[in-house]
Amino acid sequence: VARRLSLRKHPECSSMAGGKAIEHLAQTGSWQEHTFRVPMQQYRNCDFSFSGLQNLVNKAITQKEKEEGIQEGAILSCVEDIAAAVQHAVAVHIIQRTYRAMLFCIKNGILSSKNATLVVSGGVASNQYIRKGLQTLADANDFAFLCPPPRLCTDNGVMIAWNGMERLRAGLGVFHRADGIRYQPK
Repeated sequence: VARRLSLRKHPECSSMAGGKAIEHLAQTGSWQEHTFRVPMQQYRNCDFSFSGLQNLVNKAITQKEKEEGIQEGAILSCVEDIAAAVQHAVAVHIIQRTYRAMLFCIKNGILSSKNATLVVSGGVASNQYIRKGLQTLADANDFAFLCPPPRLCTDNGVMIAWNGMERLRAGLGVFHRADGIRYQPK
C-alpha cells in the first residue's frame, strides 16, 4: 500500500519503511473517511489474508486518482485518511483472527485459560495501533501480553538470518557446500 501511495515521495515519509510511513500518516488521518471491508469475514477459521484488502485499496486509490485528476505516483490529498483506513482494517483483521485463535486454543485444551499469554513479535508488532488493539484483546480475555520493544520488532528476514547465524555457530543443520541443493526463488 505504501508503494502504491508513493509514500517515498511524501516529504514526511521519504526515509521511512512502508509500514512505518503508513502508521505515521494514519496518526493524522481518519479511518472513517475510507472504510475498507475487513478480509475473510465469511471464513470461520484462524487464517490471515490481506490480498483482498490490497485489491480494495488499489481500486480506491485508482478511483481517487481519477477524481483528483492526478497520475499514478502522485500524492493524493487524502493519503492520511487512506493510510488510517488501511491500518484500521489490518488491525481489525488481526485482532479478530487472533481472538478466534485464542478461543480455539482454550476450547480444545491447547492452552489453559489461566496464565494464558499472547505473544506478538515481528514487524507488525512495531505498529503501535495494532499493538494497542492486541493489548486490549489480551486484557479483555485475561491473557498476559508480551511484546518486545519496537526496536526489536524488525522484519522477519532479520530474525531468520539471526537464526541462521546461531545454527552456524552451533553446527546444526548447516550445509557447507551448495552443490546438489536445488531451490527455486519466487
